[in-house]
Amino acid sequence: MERPSAKARREREQTRREARQARIQRRLHEQAGAARRRWMTRFAYIGGAAIAVALIIAWIAVQTFSPKPGEEFPDLGNQHIQDPEGTGIRYASDPPTSGPHTPYIAPWGIHQQPIPRAVQVHNLEDGGIVIQYGQSASKETIEKLAALVRQYSDRVLLAPYPQAPAPIVLTAWTRMDRLSEYDEERIKRFINAYRGKDHHR
Repeated sequence: MERPSAKARREREQTRREARQARIQRRLHEQAGAARRRWMTRFAYIGGAAIAVALIIAWIAVQTFSPKPGEEFPDLGNQHIQDPEGTGIRYASDPPTSGPHTPYIAPWGIHQQPIPRAVQVHNLEDGGIVIQYGQSASKETIEKLAALVRQYSDRVLLAPYPQAPAPIVLTAWTRMDRLSEYDEERIKRFINAYRGKDHHR
């Protein structure tokens, strides 16, 4: 028959071995968990970066290949002249979208009188959008245009243009869009595409 003291020593040794094994198993489990977390974090970073790159590429593709608002006209340069009407100058479009212009601009905002052609061209050169309405534009249309223009602190102006080729005409540097009726989404798209793009050389 074994002495109690020897049996007790074996039990204590067994307990210590089991405790060591438990600690080893726990440590291995923690290491495996940490490795999984590191892998998941790395995967998340890689995945996030890949998504960001894909979004950037998609944005560039949209900007590059999607049609720009309005019709394009030749760039006639930035010559300064003193005649606000640009008498004798053959602009590429009417109203003009580039070319000789006065050294000064018309104030941004709403005008009740037509803006001389050579003056409005300088507004376009400064990255402005000129919105003009013809004689066929209704009072309601003019009021809607005025409310839209008030949303912008600068770089947008509204004025009548008796010889306008459409009820509403939008111009930016080398660009024009003609509207037969008020279309806020279309007008804002034109403004957002060209407003603030300086064309000084």
